[in-house]
Amino acid sequence: MKPRTGHRPRRDLRALWLVGPAMLVLAVVIGYPVVRAVGLSFEANKHLDPETGMFVTGGFAGVEHYLYWLTQRCMSPSGEATQCAPGQLATDFWPAVAITLFFVVVTVALETCLGMAMALVMNRSFLGRGLLRAAVLVPWAIPTAVTAKLWQFIFADQGIANSLLGTQIHWTTDPWAARAAVIVADVWKTAPFMALLILAGLQMVPQGVYEAARVDGASRWQQFTRITLPLIRPALMVAVLFRTLDALRMYDLPVIMISGSSNSPTAVISQLVITDTKSGNAQSASALSTLIFLFVFAVAFVMVRFLGADVAGTGDRPRRRWFRGRRGSGPGSGPGSGDDAATPRRTATPGSPATPPAGATGARVGASAPVGTAHPTTLNRTTTLPPDHTPNPTPNHETGKDGDR
Repeated sequence: MKPRTGHRPRRDLRALWLVGPAMLVLAVVIGYPVVRAVGLSFEANKHLDPETGMFVTGGFAGVEHYLYWLTQRCMSPSGEATQCAPGQLATDFWPAVAITLFFVVVTVALETCLGMAMALVMNRSFLGRGLLRAAVLVPWAIPTAVTAKLWQFIFADQGIANSLLGTQIHWTTDPWAARAAVIVADVWKTAPFMALLILAGLQMVPQGVYEAARVDGASRWQQFTRITLPLIRPALMVAVLFRTLDALRMYDLPVIMISGSSNSPTAVISQLVITDTKSGNAQSASALSTLIFLFVFAVAFVMVRFLGADVAGTGDRPRRRWFRGRRGSGPGSGPGSGDDAATPRRTATPGSPATPPAGATGARVGASAPVGTAHPTTLNRTTTLPPDHTPNPTPNHETGKDGDR
C-alpha cells in the first residue's frame, strides 16, 4: 500500500476537453428547447381581456394548461380551465394516452418476437447469409413517410389487402381496422431494427457454451431458455427500451396512413401537440409536451432501474467500485481490510491446517463445474503438521527396531 501524502494527484483533464464541446452543443440544441418549453407552459394562451375587451397574449397562467389536459376540461375565453359547456368537446388527452399505450404494448411485443426469430436465423451459418441480412434491413432503411404511403395503398378499399382477403374492409374508417393497419405497418418497418440489436447480442455468446450443453444432452429449447436468453438479456432489454421510447413518440405513421385529426381512432399524444400548436395555442401545447417528456422519462427510469436495461453496458461495475472504495477507505484500510480481507488466503500457517481454495474438495476440481468457470490447474498441496504430532523415525534395517541400535 502506498503511503498517504498531503499532495493530491492531478486529474487528467484530456477526457473533459474531448467531451466538453459535444456536451456544450447538446446543452444548446437540446437543453434550451426543453427549458423554453417548460417556461412557455406556464404562460397564458391568447385570451380575452375582460377589462379592455381585446385579445391579449402572455401573462402567468400557473398550472391551468396542465389542468386543461389532465382533467379534460375546456379553456374559457379568459384563459382558465373550466368545466365544458353542454355540446362543447373536452380534450382527448386520456383517450390518446390509451391509444398510445396500446400501440406501444402490441408493437413492441410483436417486434421483439419477430426480431428474435430473424436474429436467430441470421446468426446461423448458411449460404447467402450476408444477402439475407442486407435484405432484412431494407424496410428499416425506408423513410417512415414512404412506408406510410406504401401501406396506405395496400390497405385502400381497392387495395391488395382486400383483394387477398376477399372481403371489403374499410381500413381507414373502421376504428379497430385502422389501428390494426397501423400496427402491421409499424411492425413491418421496425422489426428489422430489433433483429439487428438482438443479433449483436447473439454474436457475443461463445459457441463453446452450446457445445458443452449439447454434450450434456440439452435440447434446443433448453439451450434457448437456459443459455441464449440469459446471455443476451442485456442486449434484449436495451432493444426493448429504445423501441419503447420510440413508440411513445409515434406521430407520422398514423397521421399519414389514417388521419391527422385529434378525433381519429389512431390519434396519439404527439398528434395532440401538433394539432394544438396549429390552432395557435403554443402555451398549452408546450404543457402537453412537458407531460410527454415526464412520461417518457418515467418509463425509461423504470426500465433501467427495475427491469435491468443496461444502456451504458457497465453491468454492476459501478456498484462494485463503490463498495470497494468504502471497504478500502478510512481507518483500517490496507492489507487485511477491504478487498484484501475478502480474498481467501492459500498460505498455510504453523499450527493450523492449510485451507484449500473454495470449491476444491479433492485432487480433481469439478469436472462438471458451470461453463465458463476457470478451473485451477494445480492446487495448494502444502500441509502443516499439528504441534503435538511426532514424526515417525527412520526405520533401522540393521537392528530391526525403529530408532534403537
